[in-house]
Amino acid sequence: MDLTRFAGLHPELDAERKLLTLWLDHGKANEMGTAQLDAFDALCDALEGDDAVMCLCTTSRRTSAKGRPIFISGANVTERVGWDDDRVRAHVSRQRALMRRIRQLPLFHVVVPTGITLGWGTEYVLTGDYAIATADASFALPETGLGIIPGARGTAELADLVGLAQAMRLGCTGEAISADEAARIGLVQELAATGDDALVRVRALAELVRRRSPTAVASFKRAALAGRGESEGRRLELESDAYLRTVEVGDAAVGRANFAAILAGETPPWAPRRT
Repeated sequence: MDLTRFAGLHPELDAERKLLTLWLDHGKANEMGTAQLDAFDALCDALEGDDAVMCLCTTSRRTSAKGRPIFISGANVTERVGWDDDRVRAHVSRQRALMRRIRQLPLFHVVVPTGITLGWGTEYVLTGDYAIATADASFALPETGLGIIPGARGTAELADLVGLAQAMRLGCTGEAISADEAARIGLVQELAATGDDALVRVRALAELVRRRSPTAVASFKRAALAGRGESEGRRLELESDAYLRTVEVGDAAVGRANFAAILAGETPPWAPRRT
């Protein structure tokens, strides 16, 4: 995998664990603009076509001039100065499509918000399968105070995760919440004292994921995401299709044949990922 393609994302590959960590460090405060969208599109191209990575982690060591940690401070609004409405609409539509693409990557994605996580940053948390926030993380959706809404899937996704009332609170008031409060309402799933502590946990999760069938992991995720809000019958159809895919690929047979070795902690010869 050519890691030089992802400008501004600063990827670090742990090949043994099949873990790719993105260290966000760009712009004035990790704001997201056109250059970062281009980098994320290139990243998605690579991850969708290569199962060398089974776990993705997005985090940051960036700090402000006053030493305050920053995850993502929001969208790069400055670059939009002088844009007309049509260009703004096209840009936000692109952001929305990219966020959906990141959400559906065929791997396990852990987001580690550190410090300031505003607007686009809070929406980015929603692209993860799991989020571990550091103690100094804070979250807010200030968009309605700027005459817009969270338009990169925040309005579409947030209520599914935290419930309608909490989504209304965050979106309509713009109130900032702490890491503890984010965990209480379900915006994040775990807390860690520091970024380093969070990464210890990420590496442990990545070690578990890398032992599993790439096709099974991707199939489980795809069925679970597609089934949200669907009828029980449709959810069972999706589950059946996902299970049959593992049989067709041959990994179900690999699992049966290597059952004792798997219990002993060994990783069997899984087939390349098919989604």
